[in-house]
Parts: sequence; C-alpha cells; structure tokens
Amino acid sequence: MQRVCFLLRVKKDRMEEYKVRHAAVWPDMLQALRDTGWQNYSLFLREDGLLIGYLETPDFEAAKAGMQNKEVNKRWQDDMAPFFESLDGGHADESMMSLEEVFHLD
Repeated sequence: MQRVCFLLRVKKDRMEEYKVRHAAVWPDMLQALRDTGWQNYSLFLREDGLLIGYLETPDFEAAKAGMQNKEVNKRWQDDMAPFFESLDGGHADESMMSLEEVFHLD
C-alpha cells in the first residue's frame, strides 16, 4: 500500500467556502474515489491556505489515472479550480506536489 502526501494552496479568500464544499462532497465523487483506489483520504487546511492531502492506495498513478476517466471528476475539478492558487490553468488533481516519505512508524 502506498502512502501519499501532497501539497496545494487554497486562496485565502476562498478557504471558508472550500471547507463548506468539502463538508458535502458529491456522493458520486466519493464513490469514484473509492472505485479508483483512494483510501484513508484526508485533507488538512492551514490558516494561510496550505492544503495537505494524505491518502493510501495500492498504486497512486493508477488511482490518478482512474479518476481522469471519471466524468464526475472532471465536473468536480472544474468546479474546484477557482479555489486554488498557482494551477496555471490546470486542475488540482494534475498539480498536486507529492512529498517524499522519509520516515514511517508502523
């Protein structure tokens, strides 16, 4: 199982709405994540907009590719794109900065 941590940055003026949206993620988006191998998935938001994501999956590249094929993901990414800084016209799922795991206590 791969443990994946990634960074993004939410615009400060959109943080409260970002939290509201994630309190009510569309059921078909949640199912798409499950169906493509996203497990134990969490998002953490710091007061300056730093967003840290964590998930576990058998294969992160396959999980991302699986989501690329889901129509609901395209709608979700289009809807959420205005919340993020520095996406250069892309979507958050294409711009995640993955971090190298250097320690894990099992």
